[in-house]
Amino acid sequence: MIIKAGYKITFECQASTPILLLLNVHPSRDSDLVTKDEIRLSTSGDLRNYIDTFGNRVTRCTIPPGKTDISNEFLIRDSGVPDVQVPDAQQIPIEQLPDDVIIFLVASRYCDSEHFLDLAWSQFGGIHSGWDRVRAICDYVHARLQFGYQHACATRTASQGHTEMVGVCRDFAHLAIALCRAMNIPARYATGYLGDFGVPIDPAPMDFSAWFEVYLGGNWYTFDARHNIPRIGRVVMARGRDAADCALTTTFGHAKLAQFSVLTEEATNLSTFSAGLSGS
Repeated sequence: MIIKAGYKITFECQASTPILLLLNVHPSRDSDLVTKDEIRLSTSGDLRNYIDTFGNRVTRCTIPPGKTDISNEFLIRDSGVPDVQVPDAQQIPIEQLPDDVIIFLVASRYCDSEHFLDLAWSQFGGIHSGWDRVRAICDYVHARLQFGYQHACATRTASQGHTEMVGVCRDFAHLAIALCRAMNIPARYATGYLGDFGVPIDPAPMDFSAWFEVYLGGNWYTFDARHNIPRIGRVVMARGRDAADCALTTTFGHAKLAQFSVLTEEATNLSTFSAGLSGS
């Protein structure tokens, strides 16, 4: 299948404001792009890219005073099949993990796994290690938290989410990651596009989504504690220890978010591609 995706984000600034953008498709999906994945500004400004510690493509620029639209539209190929399921994938002993995976075992800003050691081992210690244990963690988080956009909080940690029992997709991911790490399962945060493919259409405005990945049997696998079912059409943009490593926009100065829209849909008529967000 071909997915049409993009966004339009508008900031209003009082002064020239440096900004970091993680708004490109993750480099691991570059070969799937059908058209250019190119960030556009409505104002003048030089865009410069670099690859960060976690392999994400980051764009640096400075936006001028006033209103600036940041937008993008692109087409990308996708397999059209749900998230890979490997029920026999096993947990790897810590001493056998690759060096670059160890960082996803330790606590991070939002995934304060040290708070969950007793809970995690009492709740999941008796479950077969590996895929079954991660599935049990997803089931627990899915049942524990109530989803709602009104519950969004930029500073909520996994332990706070567990106590408050509410959150948005990032909170589901943070809690699941923290519980996995407490069980010595490497887990990392992921964010990107997730359209309503193969599921009922959500009437709420489209947004970027967050999920998590675990390292089992020598590979990274996708899990999603919020939806808690395999999904079709994920397009990853960034990965990291938690949301702090994957902020899609970071401004260094006062910048008011004036508009935000996201598009993710199947491109059934490629001739109408140019009539997407740029015409809104």
